[in-house]
Amino acid sequence: MATMAAQQKPGVPQAEINWDRLDKTKFYLVGAGLFSGVSAALYPITVVKTRMQVARGEAVNMKAPAIVRSILSTDGVRGLYRGFGTVVAGTVPSRVVFLTTLETTKIAALNLTSKLNFPDTTAAAIANGAAGFLSSVVSQFIFVPLDVVSQRLMVQGTPGSTKYAGGIDAVRQIVKADGIRGLYRGFGMSVITYSPTSGVWWASYGTSQRVFWRALGYTEETHKIPSQSEMVLVQAAGGLVAAACASALTAPFDTIKTRLQVLSSEGNPTVVGTARQLLQDDGWKGLYRGLVPRFLSMTLWGSAMIISYEYLKRLSVKKDDPIMST
Repeated sequence: MATMAAQQKPGVPQAEINWDRLDKTKFYLVGAGLFSGVSAALYPITVVKTRMQVARGEAVNMKAPAIVRSILSTDGVRGLYRGFGTVVAGTVPSRVVFLTTLETTKIAALNLTSKLNFPDTTAAAIANGAAGFLSSVVSQFIFVPLDVVSQRLMVQGTPGSTKYAGGIDAVRQIVKADGIRGLYRGFGMSVITYSPTSGVWWASYGTSQRVFWRALGYTEETHKIPSQSEMVLVQAAGGLVAAACASALTAPFDTIKTRLQVLSSEGNPTVVGTARQLLQDDGWKGLYRGLVPRFLSMTLWGSAMIISYEYLKRLSVKKDDPIMST
């Protein structure tokens, strides 16, 4: 009974599909292809953001368009996809871990908040925020090595960067220089960066989505069924709100994490040392270097991801689901 109460509470069960209503095999197989496609479309923005965050000397003042032109003139379009093969190789396992943890934690938290009689929007914020935070922590064990390698490849050609023949060569050189721990450089900072970001993102999304549905007249008392266009509109708007909140609050952590992972030629940098050097070189604005492409990336990724993700869940609903068949 608690599970059904948690599912029905929003009043829009056609739009908010929880874990126990999904065909898991279809969810994973279709999802792997779907998210790989979204990642390919938005990957160049991540490359530009990373280049901006590790820039030094004259390159510090380069804007995103100038960086794009520099990459294209040196390496062509393929330069905007440096490290993408590594990312794609890890997309499936990391997404499986993240999404499984996300959905199972969310439904457990919804059940708990429903027993405690929290208001609807508060329950959504708590459940989604807790699920986003925990799923990010768990997935970092897969994601961080991929992040380290892909970012090393992204910044090739910049001052102080190491030359790699590809993802495998990057792994070999990193392990040779620093051991396995080299692949987990910045792990603590990644958890500090991505887990709160994920928590804020999903909490903002869950809350704003409920607010938008109510604004459109969907409450617990109504029994209207939303159209496909309404679902896409609400979910995209929720993604925009979530991206704005998450990118603004966590940008400094992301900048420090990226520099910590990439600037391997400077011995064994620490979080405090990296932050101190960044402040010394560029002041407080250095902590927000790459904020615009990061915000753009999170906005585009957030909207594209959540629309794709919610569509994936609608595609993966079990054939005998009583709600979708009404």
